Amino acid sequence: MPINILMPALSPTMEKGNLAKWLKKEGDAVKSGDILAEIETDKATMEVEAVDEGVLAKIVVPEGTSDVPVNDVIAVLAAEGEDPKAVSASGGAPAKEAPKEAAKEPAKAEAPKAEEPKAEPARAEAPAPAAKAGPAPVADGNRVFASPLARRLAKEAGIDIAAIAGSGPHGRVVERDVKSALAGGAKPAAAAAPGAAPAPKTAPAPAPAGMVDEQVKKLFEPGSYEEVPHDSMRKTIARRLTESKQTIPHFYLSVDCELDALLALREQINAAAPKDKDGKPAYKVSVNDFVIKALALSLMRVPDANVSWTDSAMLRHKQADVGVAVSIPGGLITPVVRKAETKSLSTISNEMKDYAARARARKLKPEEYQGGSTAVSNLGMFGIRDFSAVINPPHATILAVGAGEKRVIVKNDAPAVATVMTVTLSTDHRAVDGALGAELIAAFKQLIENPMGLLV
Repeated sequence: MPINILMPALSPTMEKGNLAKWLKKEGDAVKSGDILAEIETDKATMEVEAVDEGVLAKIVVPEGTSDVPVNDVIAVLAAEGEDPKAVSASGGAPAKEAPKEAAKEPAKAEAPKAEEPKAEPARAEAPAPAAKAGPAPVADGNRVFASPLARRLAKEAGIDIAAIAGSGPHGRVVERDVKSALAGGAKPAAAAAPGAAPAPKTAPAPAPAGMVDEQVKKLFEPGSYEEVPHDSMRKTIARRLTESKQTIPHFYLSVDCELDALLALREQINAAAPKDKDGKPAYKVSVNDFVIKALALSLMRVPDANVSWTDSAMLRHKQADVGVAVSIPGGLITPVVRKAETKSLSTISNEMKDYAARARARKLKPEEYQGGSTAVSNLGMFGIRDFSAVINPPHATILAVGAGEKRVIVKNDAPAVATVMTVTLSTDHRAVDGALGAELIAAFKQLIENPMGLLV
């Protein structure tokens, strides 16, 4: 039977993607592991691997196509023994295999946190060996995320697909998972009780509506503006920030931190950096590297603030994974420094330089920018004195960092000049209330003003 190749969900937030390039053409033989295409998400360009073997009979979505919904059919593979020309003429597998509601909504799998999986290219349907434990992920009620082929096989075998462990992207159930379940002696699903009705779903409250396009345009003289269409990154940023401000009760706390001791220590650390034969230092630590390490250690000292909110429980993290906002053309991305509390300043510095370079080239892997327990947004290099940042779910906090500048302060009841940096902590008040947030930012201030504590 022909095999539909679907637009994969390459991240939990992905709803649509751009099919940038086909690396196979119609008629080409395809083996498992072959790279089929390049997909542009809102954050990066990813490769899509083939899982099944056969011949690429038909390319449904041509390269260069934008905004292709997740789970839409992008190509059809002729399986072994099938005539590719016949498959191409027929259009491939029946459309009923791809549920419409699944195509509209990507898996909302939780982003990686404690341990990072080995990085590998995104796959079209089943990128990893079958999972050993745990049911398939369920989102929005009773919907289980699975490939159309997996659903069909499970239905034919009478198996409850919700009880099968998924090994696809973000826990998606794929063909090999169903076959593994069958080989393991999975029992048919029990029939639903006669007359039983599905549990009613609570309809979400409608989001506040802003001005529609035409209302905005009418406020300006025709010809006095140019329309620049939103790309997928800008749409995603707009949606997530709107969701954050509408659903998270933000609370703000600001403190001034003296930097003179930190700047002196930074100079010593950089002067001591070993150099290669060309005179290039092994590292060059920035103030932002100190900020990342200080925030990570602060979360270790105030563990109740190292959390993420869910409606049923508080997720208290065992390590400090610090996201760092990086500006890139068309928006920003937040790569995550994992276990930042355990890393040296030089390691954090080199890791961030690598992240920033690959972020601007859109080469970051999803596991490198998803998850995390907090974030840093630093606009000090632009001369911004202070600002308040918007929390990026699933974080409960974000630290906005302003410029370090000479200010007149009072020391020992007398005026003095010091280099001062203002930082503002935004907290999700459901998870980190005022007193707890104050404890966290006080710990941060103490570390920044006594930076030797970051080295021990």
